Amino acid sequence: MEIQFREFNPFDLWFWLEFETVPSAMEQSYIEEVFNSWFYLGKLGGFNAENLQVQETGIDISYLDYSTEQADNQLMSVMHNMGNFEYLGVWGRCWFDLGTSDLIALDILINALTQLNQEYVPIKQLIIGGENEDWPIEESN
Repeated sequence: MEIQFREFNPFDLWFWLEFETVPSAMEQSYIEEVFNSWFYLGKLGGFNAENLQVQETGIDISYLDYSTEQADNQLMSVMHNMGNFEYLGVWGRCWFDLGTSDLIALDILINALTQLNQEYVPIKQLIIGGENEDWPIEESN
C-alpha cells in the first residue's frame, strides 16, 4: 500500500483510499469499522501525545506508577467530526475534522490500514489530504 500526503488541514481533511478492485460490501464494512473506531478513540481524546506515560516508561512497565493527576492536567486533544464514508468505483473517501488530536493519530491509522491491507482488503494507496481530481469534493453530500 502506497501512502501519500497532500495538502494537510487538520480541520478539513479528506482521506482517499484506492482499492485494487471495487470493494465488496464486506470489505467496505471492514474499512468503515477501522475509520469509525479510529474516530471514536479520537473523539474520546485517545490521541494525546502529551500523555504517553506507558510508552515513555519503556519496556518494563511492571508496577508502573501511573499518574492520573498528570493525565488530568493535559490539554484536551480530541477529534471533532467525521463525515460518511463514500465509494465511487475503486475509490473510497471520508472527511474528518481532527480537532486538536495529535498527529500520532495518523501513525495509528496508517498502521491499522497497513495490517488491514495485508490481511483482508487489498488497498492500492492511501492519500491523506488534498483533493482527488478523479472525484471532486463538490460532489460530496
